[in-house]
Amino acid sequence: MAKIKTKFVCTECGTESAKWLGKCPGCHAWNSMVEEKETVVKTQGVGLSSLHTKEKPLSIIHIENGQEPRIETKMLELNRVLGGGVVPGSLILVGGDPGIGKSTLLLQTSHALAVKGLKVLYISGEESVRQTRLRADRLGALTESLYVLCETNMEHINDAIDSLQPDFLVIDSIQTVYDPGVQSAPGSVAQVRECTAHFMRVAKVRGIATVLVGHVTKEGAIAGPRLLEHMVDCVLYFEGERHHTYRLLRAVKNRFGSTNEIGIFEMGEEGLREVSNPSELFLSERPLGVSGSTVVASMEGTRPVLVELQALVATTNFPSPRRMSTGIDHHRMALIIAVLEKRNGMFLQTQDAYLNVAGGVKLDEPAVDLAAAVSLASSFRDAPTKPYDVIFGEVGLTGEVRAVSRAEQRVKEAEKLGFKRVIMPEKSLKGWKAPEGIEIIGVSTVAEALKAALG
Repeated sequence: MAKIKTKFVCTECGTESAKWLGKCPGCHAWNSMVEEKETVVKTQGVGLSSLHTKEKPLSIIHIENGQEPRIETKMLELNRVLGGGVVPGSLILVGGDPGIGKSTLLLQTSHALAVKGLKVLYISGEESVRQTRLRADRLGALTESLYVLCETNMEHINDAIDSLQPDFLVIDSIQTVYDPGVQSAPGSVAQVRECTAHFMRVAKVRGIATVLVGHVTKEGAIAGPRLLEHMVDCVLYFEGERHHTYRLLRAVKNRFGSTNEIGIFEMGEEGLREVSNPSELFLSERPLGVSGSTVVASMEGTRPVLVELQALVATTNFPSPRRMSTGIDHHRMALIIAVLEKRNGMFLQTQDAYLNVAGGVKLDEPAVDLAAAVSLASSFRDAPTKPYDVIFGEVGLTGEVRAVSRAEQRVKEAEKLGFKRVIMPEKSLKGWKAPEGIEIIGVSTVAEALKAALG
């Protein structure tokens, strides 16, 4: 007879304990321990060992070297984020806010692969097959090789995989799938961990590229233990505002490619549309001749992106001025304000300061420091910047402008979009030749940059 055991599991990191604890010993989170009941059944030889043949250790120099095969989809932005395409046998975890478009993205991807002749199985635990068909009609994703199943029982899903033998598998979502052998509710830590481990074995042993959709918490992290992100090969976050049309697909972990790449999409009535030129899209609504507005050349992976940076500096009515930023780390913003006060004589202690990256993009590289400093100074002095300037560079605590990487690619992107002048670090001018149709101004301090930009 099965023996029922009770344990307490942390919902944040998956740490197990025999008794309830107010503070998790693993991740130090408070009130995260929940009670789980699991049934321990003795089995004979059933598990991962029955799916593998016994192998011997090999010297690393005797292991065959070869590139992982890739399955390219018709969505070039998705291929870029994945590192060139979907790798057979890989396990991919996709997370995002509710209603952001995760199911739409995966249904379009499934259709693109099915058109290429692959057999695709789309398992939905949240929608019926009729609802999935309605979405497919709207997206135009109707293909004979695309199979849809509404199921949450792990045993029934295994039967469908055995009978269909798909090349590409989508589980939407992993929190709805449950294993009857685990006595816990669907979505609990034990269920999510066990189901993910099972799909990992299916992907590796059978060579099926598998995509798991994960819910996110109110903080934006994927719900469930952090162990999930360690088990999978690739973790993708689908970001964006529900009230805006832009969507960003960002890789935070990728065993088969870079984690610095992003894919940009635009949500429309017929689904997600790829944005091949994001710089032109982000600058389409930029006002000209307004103080506090600058254009910064930022690198997102291997792609240069020109984004508008807006600043507003206004007199405060409170003893402590407000410092708010969207799209840029507010600690970096406070550092730039301190440099402007100490090194450039701007009295900002009585001013509220707001900094925003237009389009909902998040910039996390130091090359945006100089553009942020120029935007804040422009708004403080109420002096408009020149509309055809692009600014980038890292700002140090002594007011110097430090060199940044890939300056040539940033300048070429600015020249391609019709900008006339680039203000950049002087030390980044070495080793390459600037295009003829654009003026390059090298600066070594923030004061020089403000003089060149605001005149």
